[in-house]
Amino acid sequence: MEQIVEKIQSRDPEQYEFHQAVEEVMESVRPVLDRNPEYRQQAVLERITEPERVVMFRVPWMGDNGQVHVNRGFRVQMNSAIGPYKGGLRFHPSVNLGIIKFLAFEQVFKNSLTTLAMGGGKGGSDFDPKGKSDNEVMRFCQSFMAELFRHIGPNTDVPAGDIGVGAREIGFLFGMYKKLRNEFTGVLTGKSLNWGGSLIRPEATGYGVVYFAAEMLATRGERFAGKTCLVSGSGNVAQFTTEKVIELGGKVVTLSDSSGYIYDEEGVDRDKLAYLMQLKNIRRGRISEYAEKYSGTVYVPVDPALDHNPLWDHKADCALPSATQNEINGRDAANLLKNGVYLVCEGANMPSTPEAIDQFIDAKLLYGPGKAANAGGVAVSGLEMAQNSMRLAWPRDEVDSRLKHIMKSIHHTCLDAAHTYGADGNYVAGANIAGFVKVVNAMLDQGLV
Repeated sequence: MEQIVEKIQSRDPEQYEFHQAVEEVMESVRPVLDRNPEYRQQAVLERITEPERVVMFRVPWMGDNGQVHVNRGFRVQMNSAIGPYKGGLRFHPSVNLGIIKFLAFEQVFKNSLTTLAMGGGKGGSDFDPKGKSDNEVMRFCQSFMAELFRHIGPNTDVPAGDIGVGAREIGFLFGMYKKLRNEFTGVLTGKSLNWGGSLIRPEATGYGVVYFAAEMLATRGERFAGKTCLVSGSGNVAQFTTEKVIELGGKVVTLSDSSGYIYDEEGVDRDKLAYLMQLKNIRRGRISEYAEKYSGTVYVPVDPALDHNPLWDHKADCALPSATQNEINGRDAANLLKNGVYLVCEGANMPSTPEAIDQFIDAKLLYGPGKAANAGGVAVSGLEMAQNSMRLAWPRDEVDSRLKHIMKSIHHTCLDAAHTYGADGNYVAGANIAGFVKVVNAMLDQGLV
């Protein structure tokens, strides 16, 4: 196992996030390999950590001023053992091949846990939609899809949105795909409701995180009512995480964006959340404007000199990181524990560093890793695919009920797998083992391909 990790690191030394994701999974599945020697003989670790296909391409586009720009596009089709590749597209300056590989690798296990027939993939570009006009975003999306359309399809690869890719971008991407292929198919999820989208899809990741956290609290006979929560981010996941926490009687006191964070001791209520959604989704403003509008709110700008994020240094019961990868480091984890946090449930993909995760597990707090806790988004994307295939639209209550059932099922699956392999209560081990076993067994059933 160590040799496999060393080979991956030496082959692609710059892909730190991918190395981190692989090492976490490998450490968890060690007892599985010990009980199933055929897995080593069939080299399942080498196979599952190598993408089935990597597509990288240039994306030329023209700005409103006539200037031509060139970005990189990516699609990593990681594993299709249990279904067509499924995973989001991320448009952000930080995007590179290593980050897309890490996200695709995580997606394989996340999709496996949903119980739906979806493989794992991820894609995106280093294009930054912030500050761009609608026409510039449209031209970029059309150029991006002019290459990507060759590699996707409803039975091959079904992308969705992610950071920087919302309903606007999905619309432009779908329109170009439809023009190039001359067909209207469910090739993208996250579409607008009036042309094939699913109810609850925008809310799904945030709602799912809270549903999963509620199941964790229930193992200790507790509920969200009266709990104080720290939430990072202010995008789609953070917004709907906050909405569901409020609905269940909890209080969210922090939100953030790339410029800094706000601390609202009174808590974000429904009216404040409505303002935040208008600020971020329509005006595309900064989180500091929230503090300007609501007196008593403290705004703390990002300080690059700090070795930790002060957002995580407030008294609370629960932490729901919903921004980006590795946003909680070892010092942040220590601050969370010091300030009474006993539940961490991840809305983002891999937001905690290995040092932070070790502290959470050693302290035996309730820790829900992203590949399990934030699977609600891709779960409802899978439900959108089903609705598109049947040319049907399910009512809101039905989709929400299915989402809640899936998150409960994932929670049960994680605990059951952890118990089976002697790691009671360890959601990290449970999620990795359950996802791994399902995918690997499907791979072996299908032969050496």
